[in-house]
Amino acid sequence: MSKLYDANPYQKNFIAEVVDVVEKDSTYHIVLDQTAFYPESGGQPADTGFIEDCEITYVYEENDRIYHVSHKKPIKIHKAKCHINWHRRFDHMQHHMAQHLLSACLFEDYQAKTLSFHLGQETCTLDIDLVLLRGQLTQAEARVNALIQDNLEITILYPTKQELKKLPLKSPLPKVNGPLRLVQVEDIDLSACCGTHPRSTLEVGLIKILKFEKHKGGLRLTFVAGSRAIRTLQANDATYVEQIDLLRKECSRLQNESRQLKDIVLDYEVQDMIAAAPQMHDIHIVQKIYEDVDPKVLQATGSKLVKTPNVIALLGLKCDKTSHLCFMCSSNVKQVSMNTLLKDSITLLDGRGGGTDSSAQGGGKSASNLESALEYTLMKVKAALS
Repeated sequence: MSKLYDANPYQKNFIAEVVDVVEKDSTYHIVLDQTAFYPESGGQPADTGFIEDCEITYVYEENDRIYHVSHKKPIKIHKAKCHINWHRRFDHMQHHMAQHLLSACLFEDYQAKTLSFHLGQETCTLDIDLVLLRGQLTQAEARVNALIQDNLEITILYPTKQELKKLPLKSPLPKVNGPLRLVQVEDIDLSACCGTHPRSTLEVGLIKILKFEKHKGGLRLTFVAGSRAIRTLQANDATYVEQIDLLRKECSRLQNESRQLKDIVLDYEVQDMIAAAPQMHDIHIVQKIYEDVDPKVLQATGSKLVKTPNVIALLGLKCDKTSHLCFMCSSNVKQVSMNTLLKDSITLLDGRGGGTDSSAQGGGKSASNLESALEYTLMKVKAALS
């Protein structure tokens, strides 16, 4: 089963095949060939949502299969439309990353180790092995909020055994079947985790420690983050609301600035790609394979490439075990149809797709043949141009 949430935690909608349905205690446990629903794990609750008109109230993993629990049996099993409760997912992403930051700061500043974490419907709890003073917790909260505003990048790593030996891990690694998944917050935190997280700390918003109490020789901290923290502060102190509005505006400004800078960088990259591309009858043929990026990158890059006349863009993407193709050409290129090329090449990837004579996209279940598919497409393009 393909776990779409690992590759892209922001994916809200997807199409899947229903491969099995198990009836238990008047509920139906549905198995899909791929899923964006996160199963309950590591202190993070399961996603909810819908598979067609079947409401999914709980998701769990058992024996390497992910089960989606519903009180209704699915009728449509082929190409079932699925979507997750995005507000719930993003709330979990905010709180899970807030826990990573809080645990990292408590360990670095006071050598307090995290024992357990629970993400509840109203609040979250974090158990640590030391008893700290109120002032120390206030300082830890302030430091976490400063890290959030620093807009630190969050990345997912799948290191090899050799790479793992060189990483600065601060806690023992769990035993897992398959590749080990690490979550890194620049030089602040690096820990094993299977949960969903945002792309940057800025998306956490802020964190607020609500209370703390002694628990099993240490402390249990109760906290909220993101929208929950905003609601808490709105209820308690109007001054904080002004600060939150400023933070939102600053977040929006930084995001707009980031998008503008990325667009400028992409302009330069596109010109370099065209200049380095081979030519045939004055037509530049740009061919490139990306790995583990948002599929929107292909669309954005291709659109910029074909604004220049006499360009054909053949772009591919490897993403986990799936693949994507994006073929585009300038408006003055009429010798070859991108739609025809894509429908011919996508069969090598066990996929589907389509479009127009100037732009076509598609996805496949296989990533192993991506290079061959693009080479085959290049051969077809050269044949058409000659």
